[in-house]
Amino acid sequence: MFKDKLFLVMLVLGLLTIVAAAGVVTMNRGDGQEQNPYVEMQGQEDLLAKDPVSESQISVAGESNARPVPEKTEEKVVKQETNPDTVVQEKTYESAGQKTEEAQAAGTGKDAAKALVLDFAETSRIGWPVEGNVVLDYSMDSTIYFPTLDQYKCNPGLVIQGEVSGPVYAPANGRVTAVGVNEEIGNYLTLDLGNGYSALCGQLKEVAAVEGEYLEKGQLLGYVAEPTKYYTVEGSNVYFQMNYQGASIDPLDYLE
Repeated sequence: MFKDKLFLVMLVLGLLTIVAAAGVVTMNRGDGQEQNPYVEMQGQEDLLAKDPVSESQISVAGESNARPVPEKTEEKVVKQETNPDTVVQEKTYESAGQKTEEAQAAGTGKDAAKALVLDFAETSRIGWPVEGNVVLDYSMDSTIYFPTLDQYKCNPGLVIQGEVSGPVYAPANGRVTAVGVNEEIGNYLTLDLGNGYSALCGQLKEVAAVEGEYLEKGQLLGYVAEPTKYYTVEGSNVYFQMNYQGASIDPLDYLE
């Protein structure tokens, strides 16, 4: 009996020892196998612990050696990638714009004529301001008869017949130095031809030029007006006079 009791005691103690050992093993396994619900990443502790990166801590890239792309080029590249048809239209428009600028630079009238060189000389020739017969010749050496005035006197210019409202043209390249009105020759316009030469056209209406404007040879000056009271018998005409260094000269020596 004593042996049986001793055996039972040892058996119970052995079972308790086994149970206790199993509990310890289970606890150790539980502590070692507990997993973090978040994915662990190397260096994560540093990111969580530090404050957000400030703008002053952001590294700035060094200057690039690449040349900046012009705005127009960038627009063309973007449009070419998105809509090739737009690029064609844009190039066409740009080309038309260049042609417009070139046309403005090489145009006629006041802006273009600024490039004219006024270099009139003794051998130069001028055009007729109006087509018609010479009613009264140039005469400074002797007097000629003026029918309307019924008297003889010198004539410093030509009186050229012309139809009322007929066009009057610039005889040569020149700059308008005066636009005015005179009792004898009516509305008139004076041109500086360069090198001391000048031309004057009178008996005009609707003068198409202003003082300071550059005109090309053959450009419209205005139109033939009704004759003043000094030329009623001679009829409608254009009074044309040329001067050199302030003295009148014979226009017939220079007319083509």
